[in-house]
Amino acid sequence: MVDVSGHFAMALLFAAPAWFLWGRRASLAFGAFTLVTAMLPDSDLLLRHVIPGVHHHGVTHTILFVTVFSVVAGALAAYLLTSHFEASRWVRSDDIGEKAVFAFATVGFLTGGMSHLFADLLSAPDIAPPLKPLWPVYAKPIIVDVIYYDSPIWNFGLLGVALAAHYALYRHERYPLETAYMIRES
Repeated sequence: MVDVSGHFAMALLFAAPAWFLWGRRASLAFGAFTLVTAMLPDSDLLLRHVIPGVHHHGVTHTILFVTVFSVVAGALAAYLLTSHFEASRWVRSDDIGEKAVFAFATVGFLTGGMSHLFADLLSAPDIAPPLKPLWPVYAKPIIVDVIYYDSPIWNFGLLGVALAAHYALYRHERYPLETAYMIRES
């Protein structure tokens, strides 16, 4: 597992394709949301003190957990937040529907969670147990181990690359692709 800055960097890299789907404001919001969700799998560090049997790199570090959590959280966000976003002066759109909020939230949680799993696969065995991301389908650990946990070159270097990529995408003048899940800026 990389440190927190490495997880944030990987989340930003995974979020970069948003620039091809949405305009600047929505893409910036998606990148920020993905940063917030990047540490979702590490919720086991808190849960292990409350729920017996939960351990680090356990069930919360699986594709199944990240996917189920993302879909449930996306559905809740669509139900609870759509009317708020439609009424907000911060959102420059008057046609944000539940489908767009569901897609934005679900993909944001998936992007943050999956980027975390990927980063941990690249570095986990150094100081933590290896991941079993395909559990329950494939219960054996998967180890790639190419990054040392405390390497400032990897963690901050990757963060610098991710920030530079987002800055370049922000500065690039282009129109987003037409999709059913577009958030049109007014």
